[in-house]
Amino acid sequence: MSDRLKGQLALVTGASRGIGAATAIALAAQGAHIILTARTTGGLEEVEDAIYAAGGSATIAPIDLYDLTAIPQLVSAIADRWRALDMLVLNAGALGTLGPVPSFDPKEFDKVMALNVTANAALIAAFSPMLRLARAGRVVGVTSSVGAAPRAYWGMYGASKAAFDNIIASYGLEMANISPVRTAIVDPGATRTKMRERAYPGEDPQSVKPPERVADAIVRLMTEGFDSGTRIRVD
Repeated sequence: MSDRLKGQLALVTGASRGIGAATAIALAAQGAHIILTARTTGGLEEVEDAIYAAGGSATIAPIDLYDLTAIPQLVSAIADRWRALDMLVLNAGALGTLGPVPSFDPKEFDKVMALNVTANAALIAAFSPMLRLARAGRVVGVTSSVGAAPRAYWGMYGASKAAFDNIIASYGLEMANISPVRTAIVDPGATRTKMRERAYPGEDPQSVKPPERVADAIVRLMTEGFDSGTRIRVD
């Protein structure tokens, strides 16, 4: 355990597994108290147990981000206990079906955009007052390279990540001259996650890096600081 982030509060979405779980555990190891959010209560409890076993502290907050009415309820519950939010890690996301643009199912496209874009914009809006009360509020979004570099058959997911990146970067620019809040975007690259497994079903999971490598990069950002507009790729 370290105390580099002692006394600070972090909220991590999609924290029940993969990059979200690894990031939550890594931030807790630096002394932060972690609010763990995801739809899967069992997974959140496992991550919470791992954090406490290592000497850290966490609170689970199960939430379905497709239900936008749940977001202000989450904020209200957190604001009743804590004054400020130091770190917001936007990791939860949906892949959708990979395929050509003409084959998009409009309902599925709406669902991918609802989680990857609308819910994340709503989280930023809802938590912005608490982030601005922090000494140095930080927002980190976990993205994908297809948001910046279009790829055949990845149009649905890529479009959502392009919008996601733009929203985070725009918020950072808006905050630059009026508050200490800063934003950064992390492209994890090829990482051993369930989403990666869905996208590349024939790939050997051991041939790509574990999510802990991405978590370590996020921890470095949080502990060392960054300017809005920062974008890193984890190779």
